[in-house]
Amino acid sequence: MKISALDPSAARRALDGVTTVAGLDDDAIVERYARVVWNVVTEPGDGVAGRLIAALGAAPALAVVEGGSVIAPVEGVSTREFAEGRRRWSPRLRSVDVDDALALARARGVELVCPDDPAWPHRVDDLGPHAPLALWVKGEAAALASLTPSVAIVGARAATSYGEHVAGELAAESAGRGIPVVSGAAYGIDAAAHRAALAVGGTTVALLAGGADRPYPAGNGRLIDRIAESGAIVSEVPCGGAPTKWRFLQRNRIIAASADATVVVEAGWRSGSLNTASHARALGRPVGAVPGPVTSVIWVLSRGWDCCTDR
Repeated sequence: MKISALDPSAARRALDGVTTVAGLDDDAIVERYARVVWNVVTEPGDGVAGRLIAALGAAPALAVVEGGSVIAPVEGVSTREFAEGRRRWSPRLRSVDVDDALALARARGVELVCPDDPAWPHRVDDLGPHAPLALWVKGEAAALASLTPSVAIVGARAATSYGEHVAGELAAESAGRGIPVVSGAAYGIDAAAHRAALAVGGTTVALLAGGADRPYPAGNGRLIDRIAESGAIVSEVPCGGAPTKWRFLQRNRIIAASADATVVVEAGWRSGSLNTASHARALGRPVGAVPGPVTSVIWVLSRGWDCCTDR
């Protein structure tokens, strides 16, 4: 049986315990299940899938892909893009077991949040066709809805003690005033920002590149658990997903989109932190940077950006 022809009762059973099912009619249940299918078969930020779903809905778009059409069904998606998309999606669509992904989320206490849920962080919708199709959350899903206003604080993994001090001061000041802190749970600046927000009893949200059930980096496992206790661990990758290089780069766009502003503290010229800043600028969000100590190399960013440091 094609996944797009799934019986609503089966979809409801598969989703139960992972996301809201009470009060949803059969069409809404199938649509939500179809979003999970798309979430599993696509890589983060797939714009072709995003445009198809925006135009048709997740379930009808899935039916078109499974139906064998060679012609793009919507404006804004060329026949070539549609064909290339099907080549990307079909291998996973043939082998995917969405129920296994949902069962793993249920077992690990991870919640599925979709765009029509109250907890959905609507600022990420500014990403347009590259917005996440769904989010997987460990911890307090309601923390996502509190990210207005919020600030993203990111920076070097191999941070100086000065950089970690400044990141901690910025995070503590923000979180202490009720402004959530968003970061990526990495070593260095990210970890310093999360710890400082927790220390003042504030809210902090960590975006992971792999599944929300897989603390990464492992050395920050305890910190990630603490974040989940009062804030949220979030990923657009289903449970069990590995944190690949591409997924780190795509994760950065959600960090930037989730926050009202992004602050970079110590970052290499080609670092993920500057990738996050680039996404923020593309979205029209304010970007700030912290000049480093005089003993560090100073990189002057192009296009009128402020300065960041690199060890």
